[in-house]
Formats: sequence, C-alpha cells, structure tokens
Amino acid sequence: MADYYLVELACGPGWDRTRARREQAGWDEHAAFMDSLAADGFIVMGGPTGTGEDDNTFHVVDAPDEEAIRARLAEDPWSGSMLTVHSIRPWTVWLRAGGG
Repeated sequence: MADYYLVELACGPGWDRTRARREQAGWDEHAAFMDSLAADGFIVMGGPTGTGEDDNTFHVVDAPDEEAIRARLAEDPWSGSMLTVHSIRPWTVWLRAGGG
C-alpha cells in the first residue's frame, strides 16, 4: 500500500486560457473546497507547477485508494469542467527530512 498518492490535475474544457488561475470562473468556490481538503488532511500539499497560468497542478494526497480520491475530487466545483484528473499514482516515501 502506498504512503500517499501523487495526483496530477490538468485544465479542463471550461478553462479560459486568456485569464489567470485566480481569475477563472468559480475560483472562490474551488479555493474554499481545496482549503477544506487540506484542513481535513486529505491533501498534504499541492499547487501548480511551472510558470504558466494553465500549467498542471500536483497534489500529495493521503487516501486509502484511487477510488476514494476520485470520489472526493468529484465534489470540487471545478471537477470535469475547469479541472480534470490527468493521473493518480501511488507513492511510497522512502526519504523525508528528519528521517521520519
């Protein structure tokens, strides 16, 4: 069983490439949803990669399995339209600061 999962999200068909990430339709609702996932410990850490406003986003997720991840992310107001799940990969952590 994986320690965590690496979840990669990509821009969906509703993404407006002429607007910044925080200017996308429904940003406030999406941000509140993601903040709740972090507060619950479901998302350990995450954020966009690269320097562009439409680069993919990665999250380190603490969940029992891929099905649980997909179910939880489906509740996101941006799910399917603004963001799509690109990949979910199990991640076994061998190294971490502090040796823990």
